[in-house]
Amino acid sequence: MEDEIFMQRCLDLARLGAGHVSPNPMVGAVLVHEGRIIGEGWHQEYGKAHAEVNCLASVEAKNRHLIVKSTLYVSLEPCCFHGKTPACTDLILREQIPRVVVASLDDTPEVSGKGIRILEKAGVEVLTGICGNQTILPSNFRNVFASKQRPFIQLKFAKSMDGYMGVHGRQVWFSNHFSQVLAHKGRAEFDAILVGTRTAATDNPALTNRNWFGRSPLRIVLDRKRILPANLKFFDGANPTWIVTEKKLSSDFNNEKLNFVELDFDENLIPKLMGLLFDHQVSSLIVEGGADTLNRFLSINLWDEAAIFSTPKRLGVGILAPTPVGDEIAKFTLGSDTLTILRNEAQGR
Repeated sequence: MEDEIFMQRCLDLARLGAGHVSPNPMVGAVLVHEGRIIGEGWHQEYGKAHAEVNCLASVEAKNRHLIVKSTLYVSLEPCCFHGKTPACTDLILREQIPRVVVASLDDTPEVSGKGIRILEKAGVEVLTGICGNQTILPSNFRNVFASKQRPFIQLKFAKSMDGYMGVHGRQVWFSNHFSQVLAHKGRAEFDAILVGTRTAATDNPALTNRNWFGRSPLRIVLDRKRILPANLKFFDGANPTWIVTEKKLSSDFNNEKLNFVELDFDENLIPKLMGLLFDHQVSSLIVEGGADTLNRFLSINLWDEAAIFSTPKRLGVGILAPTPVGDEIAKFTLGSDTLTILRNEAQGR
């Protein structure tokens, strides 16, 4: 029980790095001596010190002699190679920490269990798989990105009580204020957000984060035939934007934040686009609809998580909401709305 309590603190710390460390993982670390936290930290910014480094640096001088008798809790397997920063396994061994508890392994090829083996070989007691009863781990983004060479993909949509997600030709608002704030929080934490042509034309979304702290994601719009008018919000040049099209024109906008990406809209469109995002170090993606775009991903089973906002509103007729099949891993009540999180077990961890 004590291990799970301290690991929960690690996971909470890790999430403080959301939106700041991609494509590195969000990681939290806590150092504990006889049930008392004497140090803690998290990975705060890409390219900067890792969680373990910040945790040990936070230990007060009067407590440093306790490090050799303490347990280090870390939300992700310590790295064991020198990238932008030195290996954390070297730091753990140098500080002579006798016990390390890890929430999940790191699927990065250079790590992938090697960090654990290095510590165990040196005599460190290592306990793995302690997740604080969490089913949504901060490491999921990184592990999908590293092992599958594509972004972690979340399908997100709102639906009415009778199973519709919209009406042809006009915008329909479902979600309440609480759901909208939470949706914008997601925009601050994910690297990119994608919509299709019909959603862009009907809703004219800005696809920016306006109701939460932090950045806005890369905006991606599918526009096969280049039919979307230039007065739509995502053409404003205010944030990085990709227009994915088969019809790249010589007269395309002259704006450094607007990138026209030419791809064939065939059965390989989505996998090719995901590979391109991987090449550009985009480690997480929200697919925000509409139904045709969401079903493109569902039809090839290319998704990791679905965030479904259910509302009490009834439409009677309209565009049927998709029906992802997955394991329910979380459910939250947001006033009159309900958010259900599904995991696609077919995609693994």
